[in-house]
Order: sequence, then C-alpha cells, then structure tokens
Amino acid sequence: MTGETPHPGDPPPVLELRSVDKVLVDPEPAHLVREVSLVFRPGEFTAILGPSGCGKSSLLYLMGLLDRPTRGEVLFAGEATRDLGEGHRTRLRLTRLGFIFQFHFLLPELTAEANVALPMERLGRLTRREASTRARNLLDRLGLAGLSGRRPDRMSGGQRQRVAIARALANDPAILLCDEPTGNLDTTNTAVVIAEFQRLAHEEGRAIICVTHDAGVAEAADRRIRMLEHDSFRWNRNLSF
Repeated sequence: MTGETPHPGDPPPVLELRSVDKVLVDPEPAHLVREVSLVFRPGEFTAILGPSGCGKSSLLYLMGLLDRPTRGEVLFAGEATRDLGEGHRTRLRLTRLGFIFQFHFLLPELTAEANVALPMERLGRLTRREASTRARNLLDRLGLAGLSGRRPDRMSGGQRQRVAIARALANDPAILLCDEPTGNLDTTNTAVVIAEFQRLAHEEGRAIICVTHDAGVAEAADRRIRMLEHDSFRWNRNLSF
C-alpha cells in the first residue's frame, strides 16, 4: 500500500510509514505487514478497518514503537525510529504518543486521578502537585468532574474508558493510537467517545488513528484505511458502509 499524494498547504506529517514490512520467522514464517506506506497529519481522525488476522494490530504496534519493522521505516515528525535505542523509543512513546485500548488497563488500586497522573510522573516534567492538577483538569474536560478520587471498580465502563482517554492525553501527545476503543461500550458511550475523538482531532489538532470493527467509528472518521486479507491493503478517504 502506498501513501496519498500530498496537496499544497498540507501540514507536515506527524507520523509516516515508508515501505514497512513485518515478517515473523518463529514459530513459523508469517508476513504480518507488507509494504505499507502511509502519512498521518495533525487534525485528522483516521479509522483502520479489516477482518481479524489481517494485520491491523501489528500495524498499530509498529506505529506505536511497540515493535520494530523487519524492513522499512517509521518516522515521527521526520525522525527515523527503527534503529533508535530502547531508551529513545520509550521517550518518544511518552512524549508523542497516547494509547487507548479496548480494555482500559487502569490500575485497580489507583484512583482515576492517580491513573491519569501516572504517565506524567514517569515523564518527570511536572511536580506531583502539577501532575495531579492536570489530571483533574483532564478528567473535568471529559465529563468526569467529581470522580477523580474514585477507583475503577466504582465506575461504569464508559467512565473507565474516558479515564483511559484522559490518561492517554496526560503528556499532551500529538498522536493517539486506539485499538478497538469502543469494543466494550454501549451505543451511548460509543457516541461520547466518537465525539471526543472528533473534538481532539478538529479542535486540538491531534492525529487520531483508530483500529476498529465499529462502522459508527469508521463513518465518523475523516479518512478510512481498509486492510484486506492476504497482505492486501486499500486506502480510501470516503469508504462507504
């Protein structure tokens, strides 16, 4: 798959994949991702779709620096990453990326505020008091005012996922990578999450990249990328459902 042709006035990419391959050798040979070239720009909400086993999650892990390509290159704001050391890659994940998964992965022993503050404490740019203040502000923005002291087991599924979004935003990333973020949500909470992704892209200028089976999420996106079986890929701005 090849990336789209840039247009005059397009902002520079925040994330770019150039001829990315991922091949596994053990326990048996498997070509998970084949010749993918894509460009992601600020302010764009992108949905990645396709059948189970076609490589969507493998592609997301490569974009999130959780795995390295066998061939090709992943670039952040023009910076090549494949040969960077783990410390540098970890720093890029902390500063430029936010992750949201189908299962929220909140730490059950921590409050909502403490869960959101955790990435800030890992990065070390803010004092603990500053991190707590920012965590409360993020929770307030996501409609969770008053829940900062509540633990995950005392929240609904939709509330937990919004806490996970707040945590993903903790270090003000340019890119949010989302893996089936509405997979465990009802229709009402799915609509809330979709609206928040649109706001984050269109009002805050973040690049939202979302692997999903949810047609509602895909329809709400600005751009849709369909991955097909047998290592085939298709890109389409206006894919209909």
